[in-house]
Formats: sequence, structure tokens, C-alpha cells
Amino acid sequence: MHRFYAAGRIEENAIAALTPEDARHAVQVLRIRPGDEAELFSGGQRWLCRAESVTPKEVLFRSVTLLPSTEPAHDLILYQGLPKADKMEWIVQKAVELGVRRIVPVAMSRSVVRLDERDADKKRERWQRIAHEACKQSGRCEEPTVDRPISVRALAEELRGLDASVVPWEEAHGLTLPAFRADHPEAMRIGIVIGPEGGIEPQEIDLLVGAGCLPVTLGPRILRTETAGLASLAVLLSLYGEM
Repeated sequence: MHRFYAAGRIEENAIAALTPEDARHAVQVLRIRPGDEAELFSGGQRWLCRAESVTPKEVLFRSVTLLPSTEPAHDLILYQGLPKADKMEWIVQKAVELGVRRIVPVAMSRSVVRLDERDADKKRERWQRIAHEACKQSGRCEEPTVDRPISVRALAEELRGLDASVVPWEEAHGLTLPAFRADHPEAMRIGIVIGPEGGIEPQEIDLLVGAGCLPVTLGPRILRTETAGLASLAVLLSLYGEM
């Protein structure tokens, strides 16, 4: 079934218009016709709707049924050390599909990529577009946000405001994600900190630990940066009953 974003809030048995971008796609690519059904997202809700009017510039749907939310109750935030090349685009897409609430790129000591103000804004806009499309494809009710890159010190300050946070680290021993879940059964806002390709420097780990972040092990195998965050996200959502 096709999925679209509504231009405004959807009410019961009411007419809703598609956003201009989705209207063009519906008409020119998908060839939507009156009577066709689709899912529309608006205001954190997901509706089954039926097309009522289709013109080259406007597509109107009537709401039929409010569908169950697909959003996890837990807010998982992925703090991703800036990776090389297009890895961040892959990470954003897959993290949104899994159920991440927010993605925050982090400029770490071993990050090869260095973004100035202009580049950071352009990258964030592209990452947000990828999140938008991944949200629609996966049936998410709310679009996660992708922030501008922050420093490790700014990250440490953010972590203090969360219920709990973890940093998968190759030198961590003992604490696993299942053990973390057992120790934090009521945590709702959880941060996951992932280093770039070269890993996280010990001084950065010390700073994160000082902010309450817990180093965890993901097992005996070393995961790439684009794998570690997604694996951690999937495991935690599963442990908290959100998968």
C-alpha cells in the first residue's frame, strides 16, 4: 500500500490533502486514481484513507480508519561518530527503519570527516531527506530528526539529561546489552554512542563515563561503525519489547 504525508492534521471522516511533494509523486509516478486506498501520516497518527479527488496539482483523500501507531514507546537516540563517505546516509536510513527517535552526528577525535558550518548544514538537510523517505517507506508515524554535528563535550552534557546511555566499546568487558536492560527496566530515554571507524579514544571514553554513559560489549567480534549502532538499536528495542 502507498504511504503519503498529509498537508495538515487528519480528522475522522474528513478530507485531507497531500503535501505538494507527495501529490506530485502520487499523480506523476504512482498514477493514483479516485477510490484508491493509501496510508496517510499526520501529527503522529497513521490513517487508512481513500482518494476522493485527483488533479495534476492536488490530491485529496478522505479518512477511513485510524490505524495503530508504529512508534516505539522508548526514545532511543543514536549518537553516531562521523563516519567516512556515504556511510552516514546508510546509518540514517536503517536507524529510522528500526525505530530510532533522533540521530545526532558527533565529531570525535578519530573522525576523518571534518565539516565546516556550510557543509554541516548541507549534510544535515540531505540526511533529513533520507530520514523522511525512510520514515514513509517503513510506515513510521513520526519522522525522527537528524541534528547538526556536535562535539564530544556537548554530547556528554546531553547524556546527563537522559535516563541512561551506553557506548559499545571494544575494550569493554562484562556489561552486555541484556544486562544493561535488566539493570534499567524503567529507562525510557536511552542514548547509544557509537565511535567512528578508528574507534573512540580513551580520553573520550572517560568523558562519557563521567557523564554516566556505560561502556558495553557487543560480543567477541569487532563490528564496523555502520553495523554497531544498528545492531545496538535493534537489540535494545527487542529487549524492551519494541520489535
